[in-house]
Amino acid sequence: MSHLLSLYLDRIDVRAVEIALPAGVVRALYVLDGALAITKDGSTQATFGANSAVLQRSGTGIAGGSLPSRVLRWELRQRPASAEASPGAGSTLLLQSQIVLRDATDYLLRCDRVDFSPGGEALLHTHQGGGTRCLIGGSIRIDTQGSSHAYAPLQAWFEGGPDPVFAATDAQQPSAFVRVMILPLALLGGRSSIQYVRPEDRDRPKSQRYQMFIDAPIELP
Repeated sequence: MSHLLSLYLDRIDVRAVEIALPAGVVRALYVLDGALAITKDGSTQATFGANSAVLQRSGTGIAGGSLPSRVLRWELRQRPASAEASPGAGSTLLLQSQIVLRDATDYLLRCDRVDFSPGGEALLHTHQGGGTRCLIGGSIRIDTQGSSHAYAPLQAWFEGGPDPVFAATDAQQPSAFVRVMILPLALLGGRSSIQYVRPEDRDRPKSQRYQMFIDAPIELP
């Protein structure tokens, strides 16, 4: 079954009123900067600061915290949706991609951050599921399927999973991206989804570092 994985950039003012987000959607939020409140019936349930993420549960909304914030919001749904305007907030669709998933409950959502030192690279590899990445610092070049694309901060790209990918990052400064992947439930517990194409690369030193925020089972919309 085909689903849509959409990535939005939300800008939320200080103490903006509660924004009720539609139900029936799997949704992950990553706070780029500032502060974000998760709300229910007008009351704050939890707050999150920069470089943190949450899997938003049904029946909750978001609101401005003590600082203006920029938030990356991933949504997995079956049908397209347009972001509705809310007082004190604005949304920009960065990328929307189709992802084919079985109609079952054997999936997890993983949100993590990948950091590279200057000149870092990700050796030719695949993943066990698809997902959308967004660069948050530095620059990166992605080589896959015979093409090469360079990305700057707040630009996003989708990787389907089985297609081999090589990545090279900025030679002069650190680079980092945040991603959400939909993976087999068998990987629950932080098990790596990466598989290196060349056997000799499996034991080579790797330049990427990982910070995991969300690793949780989901039910498909």
